[in-house]
Amino acid sequence: MRSKKIGLIFVTPWLIGFIGLTIWPILSSFYYALTDYSLARVGQKVAFLGLQNYINLFKDQTFIASLKATLIYTVATVPLQLGFALFVAFILNFKLKAINFYRTAYYIPSILGGNVAVGVLWRSMFQPKGLVNSFLGIFGVQPINWLSTATGAMIVLVILKVWQFGSAMLIFLAALKDIPGELYESASLEGASKLTQFLKITIPLITPTIFFNLVMQLNNAFQEFNGPYIVTGKGPLNSTYLASMYIYDKAFKEFDMGYASAASWVLFALIVGTTIILFSSQRKWVYYSDGGGK
Repeated sequence: MRSKKIGLIFVTPWLIGFIGLTIWPILSSFYYALTDYSLARVGQKVAFLGLQNYINLFKDQTFIASLKATLIYTVATVPLQLGFALFVAFILNFKLKAINFYRTAYYIPSILGGNVAVGVLWRSMFQPKGLVNSFLGIFGVQPINWLSTATGAMIVLVILKVWQFGSAMLIFLAALKDIPGELYESASLEGASKLTQFLKITIPLITPTIFFNLVMQLNNAFQEFNGPYIVTGKGPLNSTYLASMYIYDKAFKEFDMGYASAASWVLFALIVGTTIILFSSQRKWVYYSDGGGK
């Protein structure tokens, strides 16, 4: 009994933080989404609107456009980021000199990627006279107005996101190290090429890790804010105006917290729906050694 009380004492700070910083905000936003609550009218009576905020959202072309931009951003960044992370992890899995240095160096972008200073630097790099155009000019390429076109602005954001591949890379690297070397030796004796070994041994055995990284990176991409907000803002014709930025503007620029809460729940539903689809599909392509999945 005494040990239970001691355990409860130790877990109490976490419980307070979980209830106060997670559960309470979630319940509050659910309620506010059904009202006209505004930060500009704190202390005044809040009117209950029911589902009106949600009805208005799906009539709001700017919100619909932000969802489309979010989907384009997510579909473009996640496969490229995971592919590049797996490629680098595969290389770093070899026994190379100073391998620990390279692993650390490749992980650093994941730490700095959401930094405001990095966002400002990234924006300056893609200016007409920035570093990227200067480099392309060496090969005779004319300066490109990256941030002045819808496609160019989205490409800049995609590159920034893909550059932050470090966390997924480390997870892939751990999975690659867990593959028994005997499998590759047996495949080599059977005459299998390196490509065949990669496709028939490596990929199937790391599908649980691919699935994990896919779910995590999709969730992160749907909620991306810092990079797009700093580098491109809304972008030309709202091309990079992501849903998270729309919610921020409604809540903290227009002070319409009720409307912003409804928008956040729509985004949450989109994330949950995508996650459910992924979990439903894993039986067809994810291989688990204990017999689950494929």
